[in-house]
Amino acid sequence: MEILLPVLAVLSRVLVGFSVAFLVPLAWAWSLDGIDLARIWAGAFLGTAASGLVLAALMRRYQRELLPKDGFLLVSLVWMILPAYGAAPLMLTVPGIEWFTAYFEAMSALTATGATALSRLDALPVSVNVWRCFLQYIGGLGIILLVVAVLPLMGLGGMQLYRAETPGPMKDAKLTPRIAETARGLWTVYFVLSAACLVGYRWAGMSWADAFMHMCTTMGLGGFSSHDASFGHWDSPLIEGVAIFFMTLSGVSFARYFVVWRQRSAMPLLRDAEVRAYLAVLAASIAVVTILLLVRGTYDSPWKALREAAFQVVSLATTTGYASTDYALWPVFAPVLLIFLGCFASCAGSTGGGIKMVRMILLVKQARRELVRIIHPRVVNPVTLGGGTVPTNVIAAILGFMLIYGASIVGFTLALLLSGLDLITAFSAVIVCVNNIGPGLGLVGPAYNFGFLNEFQLWVCTAAMLLGRLELLSVLVLFTAQFWRK
Repeated sequence: MEILLPVLAVLSRVLVGFSVAFLVPLAWAWSLDGIDLARIWAGAFLGTAASGLVLAALMRRYQRELLPKDGFLLVSLVWMILPAYGAAPLMLTVPGIEWFTAYFEAMSALTATGATALSRLDALPVSVNVWRCFLQYIGGLGIILLVVAVLPLMGLGGMQLYRAETPGPMKDAKLTPRIAETARGLWTVYFVLSAACLVGYRWAGMSWADAFMHMCTTMGLGGFSSHDASFGHWDSPLIEGVAIFFMTLSGVSFARYFVVWRQRSAMPLLRDAEVRAYLAVLAASIAVVTILLLVRGTYDSPWKALREAAFQVVSLATTTGYASTDYALWPVFAPVLLIFLGCFASCAGSTGGGIKMVRMILLVKQARRELVRIIHPRVVNPVTLGGGTVPTNVIAAILGFMLIYGASIVGFTLALLLSGLDLITAFSAVIVCVNNIGPGLGLVGPAYNFGFLNEFQLWVCTAAMLLGRLELLSVLVLFTAQFWRK
């Protein structure tokens, strides 16, 4: 209880801040959907704000500087509680929706997974689709990162939260002397690129409403759309080109853009081993899939094959999850490759999911190091990255992470198989949820959604999304006895 009360004191402020997000769908409802829906969003805003204010009043005397383990508990609570508030208005605006489905949808949005359980998206009110997409925008860079920028103004430090929530294995490198300045700098980069993305979509032919919603889900790499056909709704090479460009940008660490802006030089990007590997993997995968589609006769036109391959590869590799065609109908190698890319291709510090490219690079280098040691047991061959030696504790942490990552996938898959799902659907559903990709294969492929799953199956996928977004360890550490000891 001693650890929980100070965390609840900060959580109350998070709720008050989160309540402001409801003003976005409220504005759209007021202008396009009518007064009845506007009242629902206004009620959600007032209810969330009131909850935060009441909790703040109750927890006022428990405020103190956060300890490292407080950050892990707060992060987990935020990502479990905010979806409940985000789901509440869906219960009143989506016909026939059940609570566990609404919670799944809100969790998928905030974790920027993009696995939807809703159909007939084109018929939903604009404000509902705006809310789904805007939640992905908030969750993309991490709502905790926003809180980190605000906490110092309240007399509370934020470094513990930054370490707990920021994706990637090397979390202690700060871009500025003060963590709040770092957070504000990252959000500035996020907003500037978002504005450019919005204008790009509008210029390419989307309406302002669609441009806003798809800007949110492109920058957040979430993949929600306002149309059941996703980008197939427009069938526009220009719109797809804008999406490819900004998805690729969002798959790179926003910290790199911040450094580029401060140094007024592109060299930090060009010299970054992770960025180079990321772009190389995308280019090679696009080439392989394009050739495969032509050789197998899926498309007769090289341009059509390149266009479809580029969009699907970038979308799945960055864990966005948009689709312009049903790629599950392609030769089986292609969709499996796409899902595999989503497990690792995006960079640490981006809004993407998966284990991150830097971990994959270090795993490959560590494997190569062990092979060399078999032949030359006494050779000094440290793992290096970017010209520097990677500490052994970082390598150990990555190996531990991968062990838990694999065990989690096996455990969740067995749970879905036990519930009656077929192997392809169960395994791909777990893979796309843990890695926050979105559409999978089988009955959760791009032509379908997660709406047919029963309550138990949706809760399993919801837990997988939560663990994946917080990179497993930040949540699982709460279940150790040592965490709760003084």
